[in-house]
Amino acid sequence: MVTLESARKVIAAAEKKALELGQPMNIAVADGGGNLVAHVRMDNAWLGSIDISIKKAFTARAFDITTKDLATHSQSGGQFFGIHASNDGKVMIFAGGIPLKKDGKVVGAIGVSGGSGEQDHSVAEAGAAAF
Repeated sequence: MVTLESARKVIAAAEKKALELGQPMNIAVADGGGNLVAHVRMDNAWLGSIDISIKKAFTARAFDITTKDLATHSQSGGQFFGIHASNDGKVMIFAGGIPLKKDGKVVGAIGVSGGSGEQDHSVAEAGAAAF
């Protein structure tokens, strides 16, 4: 289960990585139902990335896959092409969302937005590693 306390630990680890990269980020943590538990907008992080980070966390939990991997499979001709139009537009198909697992089972997710896809993914990885 993703508690507020565990979400704060995930966010703290992700923030630390974002600071190392010198890139302000929006960091969201969702529970097992894909619902927002906690969100942080670092100083000077893009306003438009608030929504994106929350939706990346939702997507990673809704499909139990990193958004980076989902992006690969959702390109034209891919098995999930068009998936971004599902769930009332809540599906994000670019890097930065990672499922959070406990004992091998997905129990939540982190979503990060504010930098390049590579930066978003690495910050999300740092957060997920702290879970």
